[in-house]
Amino acid sequence: MTGPGQQGKTISEAVGVFNDVRSMQAAIDDLQEHGFMRQELSVLAGDKAIEEKLGHIYQRVEEAEDDPEAPRTVFVPLEDVGDAEGALIGTPLYIAATSATAITVATGGTLLAAILAAAAAGAVGAAIGTIFAGLLAKNYADDIQDHLDHGGFLLWVNLRSPELGDKAREILARHSAHDVHLHEIPLAG
Repeated sequence: MTGPGQQGKTISEAVGVFNDVRSMQAAIDDLQEHGFMRQELSVLAGDKAIEEKLGHIYQRVEEAEDDPEAPRTVFVPLEDVGDAEGALIGTPLYIAATSATAITVATGGTLLAAILAAAAAGAVGAAIGTIFAGLLAKNYADDIQDHLDHGGFLLWVNLRSPELGDKAREILARHSAHDVHLHEIPLAG
């Protein structure tokens, strides 16, 4: 629904479909190096979000390209997933090791007992964190596979001004995007 004074207004976007994550990441990096802001870039959400919002899943990514109702999200680069995996492993390791050390010292344990308790608890914490990191990695890989199964990765580039359209299309095409085009979508209210 549009608000007062927004009736009939639209947003211009460049659209492209990528066959692999690395090409899309390179295009996103290139777009940002050329003045496009991260919040101006969005990708098609995963199947679960699409199903929840629309009640169906797109069979082909091309069905979503120009659909203003297509659920969108920010792209999460592989490096960010790696950082999250590190935090998921490191945080339980740290908490378990420091807690075991503190408990051992507080109860009058020796330095050797504190070191052994920290090592043992840290190993358990790391093992638990590794399980969570593995689940995160599997979820990320499943999401990538879902996109590939539907024909690729859809990237929308919001254009602050009409002059940016040619630049966005050129960058998308340079990084192997196909079906690159501009479109207008109704302004959400």
